Amino acid sequence: MARMAGTAARAEALLGLGVVSTTPVAGGDICTSTRLRLTDGRGAIIKTRPQAPEGFFPREAEGLAWLADAGGAKVPRVLAVAEDCLIVDWVEPSKPTTDLAERFGRDLAATHRAGAAAFGAEQDGFIGLAPLPNRSLPSWPEFFASRRVMPYVRAAVDRQALTAAEATTIEAAMRRIHELAGPDEPPARIHGDLWSGNLVWGSDGDVWMIDPAAHGGHRETDLAMLSLFGAPHLQRILDAYAEAAPLADGWLERQPLHQLHPLLVHAVLFGGTYGARAAAAARSLVEGQIPA
Repeated sequence: MARMAGTAARAEALLGLGVVSTTPVAGGDICTSTRLRLTDGRGAIIKTRPQAPEGFFPREAEGLAWLADAGGAKVPRVLAVAEDCLIVDWVEPSKPTTDLAERFGRDLAATHRAGAAAFGAEQDGFIGLAPLPNRSLPSWPEFFASRRVMPYVRAAVDRQALTAAEATTIEAAMRRIHELAGPDEPPARIHGDLWSGNLVWGSDGDVWMIDPAAHGGHRETDLAMLSLFGAPHLQRILDAYAEAAPLADGWLERQPLHQLHPLLVHAVLFGGTYGARAAAAARSLVEGQIPA
């Protein structure tokens, strides 16, 4: 009760509005999320984390605003942000449907089409609690190898979540990144951490993206992330996306390439079998086989 009272007081100070009630929101292992009912009738959600890394919530707020500017897939509106918390509009969840999936596929294509100034972002960010290097490089293959894969290979080896042999396999794939990456594409405006848990299927008829690691990247990255952890009605999403924004030949075969980064992040954060899965994905790229 004391924590809830403190959360309500923090929200009131940032919003300049009263909080009528608070309700814990289940899920999430990084932040504590609390639903707020405000005196003006609106609903909101506040995310808090004690001793959050510097810039953790501001980077998320900036990513949400940048994605919103695309006018494509929906993201919650940022109401307030500080170093210790983030407050956004509440989205009432509903059940996934094929109609929602089709609409989201088209909307995601519009978000990607809005583009970015470069591969990367103006400031480094976070993916989960892991740091996310964002300093730009001229091409996506260079950016992906240098900013997305190799830093996490080194971190995973240091944490004994990746063996030396597995690291060598991934490094071999990165040496061939230019031939594996497919046709050149301009920087897309991507969510960057688009697994199914970061989608809210709203009762208002939209699918909402939350918790971004937004940056200028390759549009196939978001699609590969959706596929990695099995989004509901995935095929309908992909079909609608491809109809709105046709994908380059070979995009399905390139999914293991784009999945290397999230698998390595999971290896760093959680250990388990993620390092071995990353190595298997890299091996499939070198050998020309899609992993089962």
